[in-house]
Amino acid sequence: MPMAIWPRFSQNFPLRLVAWNHNGGSALTVRQDVNAVGERAGTTVAIPFWYSIHNVVLQMLLRDAGLTPVTTGDASADEKTVKLLVTAPPDMPPALANNSIQGYIVADPFNAVAEVNNIGKVLRFVPDVWLDHACCVVIMHEDDVLERPNYAQAVVNSVAKAQVFARENRQEAARILSTEGEGYLPQPLPAIERALTHYDLAEYTASGAIRHPDWDTQRIDFQPFPYQSYTEDLVRRLKETIVEGDAAFLETLDPTVAHEQLIHDVFARAAIEVAGGAAKFDIDASLTRDERIDV
Repeated sequence: MPMAIWPRFSQNFPLRLVAWNHNGGSALTVRQDVNAVGERAGTTVAIPFWYSIHNVVLQMLLRDAGLTPVTTGDASADEKTVKLLVTAPPDMPPALANNSIQGYIVADPFNAVAEVNNIGKVLRFVPDVWLDHACCVVIMHEDDVLERPNYAQAVVNSVAKAQVFARENRQEAARILSTEGEGYLPQPLPAIERALTHYDLAEYTASGAIRHPDWDTQRIDFQPFPYQSYTEDLVRRLKETIVEGDAAFLETLDPTVAHEQLIHDVFARAAIEVAGGAAKFDIDASLTRDERIDV
């Protein structure tokens, strides 16, 4: 989602965000001997991109622990800094295993890969920090949105249909995605199945990876509607997030205007009805919500 904001408002690229793909599905993964975010002082933690929900939430967690994220130089335990390193997600588990990084925050199944291979553990689930946050989204060129509405609607309808299938058939969806099925993802079935199904409240609350068991969410879930409250809160938090490169565009970006100019939710609204209504996605029929964020 932040990656959609960046080209739209930094580069003035004519794209529109037409639907969400998944919400949740991300975590901060560390070595087995780490038990608190504050223990990451003086270490390097990998992120997938500067404009990612992972970078935003990681910096929220670091600040809450009294740590300062840095993008250049070395991290210092004495100065309580943590070096952020952009890393391709497939490279994160092996980098953690050989200690070239000391943690990473990214979408699954890369966190599940660390778990099933005993490389590391989930220190904190991102949906336990920001409830049902959007991660991957559907964007289209504005020309397609405005000039090819039937095509755009068909795409979003297909996404919503796939989301319902994944929600109702998690184990089968994992098999299809894995190397034992159609091979859409290169990971084996145990990792993908864990990413789609394993969110054990007793296990993860005891470890501290879940602090809000009452939030009643999933490790990963699926629904297409792009909430205005999320766009606006995300823009506000991006303004507080350290990134490399010219981020001056964020200083004057109004959260409400950003939603109006980025989001086109007409197709998602129609797709929800075609898929069987809001209840199919366990979302309120009003298609509004208040953001719940607690580090």
